[in-house]
Amino acid sequence: MRKHVILIGTWLAVTLPAAAAELPFHGFLEVAAGTRVVDDEHADDDVLLEEARFQFDFLRDGDYGSLTFRADLLHDGVIGESSIDVREANVALTPLDTVDLKLGRQVLTWGTGDLIFLNDLFPKDWQSFFIGRDDEYLKQPSDAVRATWYGDWLSADLAWLPVFESDGYISGERISFWGGAGPVGPADPITPIPTDTPDKTLGNSSLAGRMYATLLGWETALYGYRGHYGQPKGFDGSTNTFTFPRLEAWGASTRGTLLGGIANAEVAWYRSLDDTDGDDPTLPNSEFRALVGFSHELATDQNLGLQAYLERALQTPAGGFTDQNRWWLTARYTGLFLRQNLICSLFAFYSPSEDDAYLRPKATYKLSDEIQLTGGANWFIGAHPDTFFGQFEDNTNLYARVRYSF
Repeated sequence: MRKHVILIGTWLAVTLPAAAAELPFHGFLEVAAGTRVVDDEHADDDVLLEEARFQFDFLRDGDYGSLTFRADLLHDGVIGESSIDVREANVALTPLDTVDLKLGRQVLTWGTGDLIFLNDLFPKDWQSFFIGRDDEYLKQPSDAVRATWYGDWLSADLAWLPVFESDGYISGERISFWGGAGPVGPADPITPIPTDTPDKTLGNSSLAGRMYATLLGWETALYGYRGHYGQPKGFDGSTNTFTFPRLEAWGASTRGTLLGGIANAEVAWYRSLDDTDGDDPTLPNSEFRALVGFSHELATDQNLGLQAYLERALQTPAGGFTDQNRWWLTARYTGLFLRQNLICSLFAFYSPSEDDAYLRPKATYKLSDEIQLTGGANWFIGAHPDTFFGQFEDNTNLYARVRYSF
């Protein structure tokens, strides 16, 4: 399987540059590898990432709108399978001067947090995030209809996802995690964890909305969402399966200049619709979430961003899965060197309430206009094996990627 990744990558690297000038689309070829650097007794193999990826991106503008198609041809050596991952396949229309429509597969996102999502409840791929794929793969595409209305001072977005789409959550297939009674991982017979996924019917669709405006120089927005949790946060004892409970969310955000930098704040109220009283320990509690952030340029091409984030469970029944409060503090440093061809960054999560941390150092070097080299790590630290980041400690890994863009 690993020879296949190398052979595919080598063949494309040799043949693609000669043909790139004649191709009717843009894209890239990428070969990536990553491995654990800590022994994990719940995994059969230390390799977490081993793949060759070929992405093509096609855009065609017409008189009445545009057509976008973006897909990845992927060979994943870890699972020994090849697949097509369609990232975008949509039509964008402007039926009125003040209205845009986008129909089809697309990546949806909004909110102000940096790698922390409060009102952005669209699907995420956390497995990709933790094993070293490019950050773009954290955002998972959705089949959706999105309408945007532009007013003189107030605008609005409405996104409808007609069928349920879960996050790419950690299920034990590649990354080990805390399973309730102890760690579980790929080598354990109970993985992937059993789930009862909502039927893909219109009755399980999701609806998300946003109204936004610039008020006194600050970008301000109100949000609403009704659908399901994207991860299996509930448990059905009668079938011994994890479930995706229903969720309603309301929130607000603002972002603007302050003290020579950029400040942001965001809040959200999560209403757990299957347990509004908060007395069922097998279902998630309703929550209040809040985020404040500030970023500032330390010097030319040197930037630092800080965030403080709180999750507060509004009820805490006996035997519940979580503590009432969870705090995260984050810091992101980004520096550009060698005529901006070298980008060095470090993103750090630290939780004072759970005494764990997650570090994401990364370096990207632009060897030429077409070739980019990236190396980094996902380093998990925890005093306890059942905390959010502590459970992943044995998955600490190093990774490297080589990308040829055309």
